Amino acid sequence: MHGHRPRPQGPRLGAAGHGRGRAGAGRPRRGGLGAGAGVTGVRVRVPASTANLGSGFDALGMALGLHDELDFEVVPGGLAIEVTGEGAGDVPTDERHLVVRAFRAAGARLGLDVPGLRLRCRNAIPHARGLGSSSAAVVAGVAAAHGLAGRELDTDALQLAAEFDGHADNAAASMFGGAVIAWTEGDRYRAVRFTPHPGVSPVALVPAERSATHATRGLLPSKVPHEDAAFAAARSALAVHALSHDPSLLVKALDDRLHEPYREPAWPATSRLVRALREAGVAAAVSGAGPTVLALPPDGELPDGVDLGGFEALRVPVDLGGVCVAPLG
Repeated sequence: MHGHRPRPQGPRLGAAGHGRGRAGAGRPRRGGLGAGAGVTGVRVRVPASTANLGSGFDALGMALGLHDELDFEVVPGGLAIEVTGEGAGDVPTDERHLVVRAFRAAGARLGLDVPGLRLRCRNAIPHARGLGSSSAAVVAGVAAAHGLAGRELDTDALQLAAEFDGHADNAAASMFGGAVIAWTEGDRYRAVRFTPHPGVSPVALVPAERSATHATRGLLPSKVPHEDAAFAAARSALAVHALSHDPSLLVKALDDRLHEPYREPAWPATSRLVRALREAGVAAAVSGAGPTVLALPPDGELPDGVDLGGFEALRVPVDLGGVCVAPLG
């Protein structure tokens, strides 16, 4: 069944690549570079993420092998921003830039003195498509500040990123890699990481159209039937087991009644593609707030006969390492 061959999205940095290698093996450290190292610039490589994964609304996330790469260089004064790739010409190139705002917020908490900053962004994560581009930007800024301050990323770093972005599932996935379960305790964001089964082979089906998270979230009801809540609880628990131990259960596990049906008016083509894939026996769900579709075919290949309807298929292996920071030089 090789009717659709997704375009592979592989690592671009050699030792900094993640792919399916063990996290931390042969790559720059996640977070701090060592206090007193005299580092005046860092390179940050941050992965995309998918969230919700069916009924795991605002709770389940997974890092994907599609990366933005950013260079942060401390300079005597001013702010200079260069953006290539996704968002070039669209995102602001001043203090309003999301990466800069996250970097400033993290730097203030860490007591980091940065008189001036030169930022170069090489973006590969599609914007406003449900692949965590905003969370990746925030995580990149937080990670860069920690790297320049000689600090490791920790629960406080996740707290800052999640407060800033509002999506702990995406932020934790981009920060720590693998798959995550996120939750809140009062005003604190928490997350635990687990490693997906080697048989989990994500394919992102990306349309040309964009979708705003705040707009699709506005379609959600304030209450759902108890039956649907019970369905979601069972399916989200099953999704964790399927992702970590038995991918054959993913078709059942990614079924959802909690958010996808209510958001369908925002992206009918996305919903049609999810249904078509499920009918063909492929696990599929809306990625984040859409409109991208996350497919998890058993062999990484989509079956013949499924009309993608103009969606671009990208093979995006699970990123196990999360954000990585290296000295710039």
